[in-house]
Amino acid sequence: MTVRSEELEHLKEMLLKMASLVEASIKNSVQSLVERDSDLARSVINGDPKINAFDVQIDEECIRLLALKQPMGKDLRFITTAMKITTDLERIGDNAVNISERALELNEEPILKPYIDIPRMSRISQGMVRNTINAFINEDKNLAREVIIRDDEVDDLNEAVWKELMHIMTHDPSTISRAVKITYVSKYIERIADHATNIAETVIYMIEGRIIRHMMPDQI
Repeated sequence: MTVRSEELEHLKEMLLKMASLVEASIKNSVQSLVERDSDLARSVINGDPKINAFDVQIDEECIRLLALKQPMGKDLRFITTAMKITTDLERIGDNAVNISERALELNEEPILKPYIDIPRMSRISQGMVRNTINAFINEDKNLAREVIIRDDEVDDLNEAVWKELMHIMTHDPSTISRAVKITYVSKYIERIADHATNIAETVIYMIEGRIIRHMMPDQI
């Protein structure tokens, strides 16, 4: 029994809805920090169960298709890729919640410094998440490769944030508590980019049937 095209389309639709919620969570979590909007931070936290519900729903549908249809070849790779993608999307949502929790804490204290690199990191990470899903839907391996390359930009910004905050803490120990929380935020965004990279690598596997994890950039 083959997998019907309508079933695959339904799977795509659920993934798109989940990814849309996740992308909004990233944006709103960082916005809640930059604009000191604690209500927005709480809305991200309260919205996480909806992302978790999509994770379960998509996994259940994938398992149903695997069990009843016993797909092979391209359909099999598509379904197993969808399962892996939902795991990374759910974890991205968790990181957005973590950012929101730190925002709630930081919003109660005097602002340490203007947020410059954090929003930049967020915009890049959001774009990476969006592009990985587009690469999956459109089977665009070149777009997936672009996402993998952009991960270095986020890593570099994370390092810059860390160095700047270390300098601030060294010269003024009273800033340590706030600075450490900001480094957590930066690290959460860096992890979001890592999860987007995981998705991109999985998409390339789906398209090419080739596992590229741990490969050097010139081998991808």
